[in-house]
Amino acid sequence: MWKTLPCIRVDGEIREKTTHEVIEELPVALFINGRHAMTAMMSPVMLEDFVTGYLFTEQIIRAADEIESIKIEKNRISVITKNLFRATGQKKTILSGCGGSTSSIDPENLPKIKSGFRMPVDLIRMLVNEVLTSDLHVRTGGIHLVGLAGADGLITRSEDIGRHNALDRVIGYGLRTGTDFSQTCVISSGRISSEMVRKCLVANIPVIISRGATTTLAVEVALKGGVCIIGFARGSRMRVYTHAGRVEGLGALDPESEA
Repeated sequence: MWKTLPCIRVDGEIREKTTHEVIEELPVALFINGRHAMTAMMSPVMLEDFVTGYLFTEQIIRAADEIESIKIEKNRISVITKNLFRATGQKKTILSGCGGSTSSIDPENLPKIKSGFRMPVDLIRMLVNEVLTSDLHVRTGGIHLVGLAGADGLITRSEDIGRHNALDRVIGYGLRTGTDFSQTCVISSGRISSEMVRKCLVANIPVIISRGATTTLAVEVALKGGVCIIGFARGSRMRVYTHAGRVEGLGALDPESEA
């Protein structure tokens, strides 16, 4: 996932030639039933999980068994679905940074969470520490981490230059392994965006946690859909923005947000 590249290190008065590990970013084109659906800039790992999660969260498939075959080459993924005429939407380019193309966000037409899942604060703290500790991040300083977890702990984790791609990967893994998403949460190293909340709504994941911030649109979409957003989860601190009833002991502080 990385290459060692030359650089010049500057540290106070020190100037020296050295090398540093730099995370890989490659364009990967996705073809669905022979048609180019999108190109994503991403880390070239766990591509089967990524494409499964992407097709699911874009609502192109409803289950992993709707995929007939996946052929992976270096910069190309070719997928054949059982429904050859399934609409794939407009062709996209998904960037690895904060911008890029996203699906339309219409909170009124998105699915609603169907789950009574609740989490104790201690479990949230444990999962944040487990998911967001990464040798690769320490080595490169250029990677996002996303984990999928349940009441019994971590289910899977993904690393990518883009947190949306990493989220699709863990959803794809869960879809392929028969995970009950209604009893899970997502933990992310980066900001919680409206697009990440949308993906959780499609998958019926009731809680999304980050050590970073959130956005106003993410909060709006989460409120209407039933997702609990927890931001700035660092050490003993966290901020719960929506549906506090999904965190044990907080429902009385915000009774209207009960799951």
